[in-house]
Amino acid sequence: MKYALILSLLISTSCMAQTTYKTIGTLERYDEALDKIVSKDAKAEIITDGFLWAEGPCWIEKHKMLLFSDIRRNTVFKWTEAKGKEVYLTPSGYTGSVPRGGEMGSNGLTLDNKGNLVLCQDGDRKMSRMDAPLDKPQAKFVTLADKWDGKKFNSPNDAVFNSKGELYFTDPPYGLVTGSDNDPAKEIKFNGVYKVKKNGEVILLLDSLTRPNGIAFFPGEKKILIANSDPQKPNWYIYDVDGDKLKNGRIFYSAAGVRGAGLPDGFRIDKKGNVYSAGPGGLHIFNKEGKLLGKLIVPGPTSNCSFSGDQKTLYITNNNQVLRLKLRN
Repeated sequence: MKYALILSLLISTSCMAQTTYKTIGTLERYDEALDKIVSKDAKAEIITDGFLWAEGPCWIEKHKMLLFSDIRRNTVFKWTEAKGKEVYLTPSGYTGSVPRGGEMGSNGLTLDNKGNLVLCQDGDRKMSRMDAPLDKPQAKFVTLADKWDGKKFNSPNDAVFNSKGELYFTDPPYGLVTGSDNDPAKEIKFNGVYKVKKNGEVILLLDSLTRPNGIAFFPGEKKILIANSDPQKPNWYIYDVDGDKLKNGRIFYSAAGVRGAGLPDGFRIDKKGNVYSAGPGGLHIFNKEGKLLGKLIVPGPTSNCSFSGDQKTLYITNNNQVLRLKLRN
């Protein structure tokens, strides 16, 4: 029996080691500084596919798993090297009983400072925490924020916590049934950026961006970057963080006139301040000053990305696929 078990483990390990993935895309280099971030022969791998619209990837280091939303299926999927894709949580963003269409599932996923899963719930129009352990997921949620000034949010899209445990998130209209500013259910006239303090107080940070989307801090948390997924203003904006205010807003990079599927969307910032962001044509890589170093050109729009724990792997949600790109970090 012992020898049979050992043989089984050896066969399993051998099969895992032989797993290969189809590669996709072309890495365009605009600055030699990119060579320190991504090797010249790096290829993006398609690690899983078959989704309607993949979004919000979040790597869980403790469990060596990638979680991501399939917004239109109202489901969070899990991917591991050993088992591939599996359903992790459903429903994930819309828990109502009346059938509806549109982008109703969860969107951005993140962990709070205690390691709990926090979801941008498009359909329920709120920020919520899963009330269950990560390794025993259940569709039970605790509301972190659902209104500002007595009005329901549009559809929280992406979120990040600071080191104090305060939650910052963006709120465009994409999760409303029509996905537009003219949706009859829209209660807030603008598309805002908000902060939820540890006491639950919701503070409006910005009401000036037309389509606030991806959001993340630079190292040190003195500056924050926000993507604007508006084809008329396809820009990434950087702000100084001053307590409960964002000041001195300016364009970090503009994709105006850039061709390709997609818009400024979700992104991650590494420990050196380099930015990896979904944008027109694929994944854009900037240095901390906003210089475009290179771009992973892929078919179809990319939506977001997430680092592995050591920041040596980047997982990218790309339309109906999830990609993996090895980095030098």
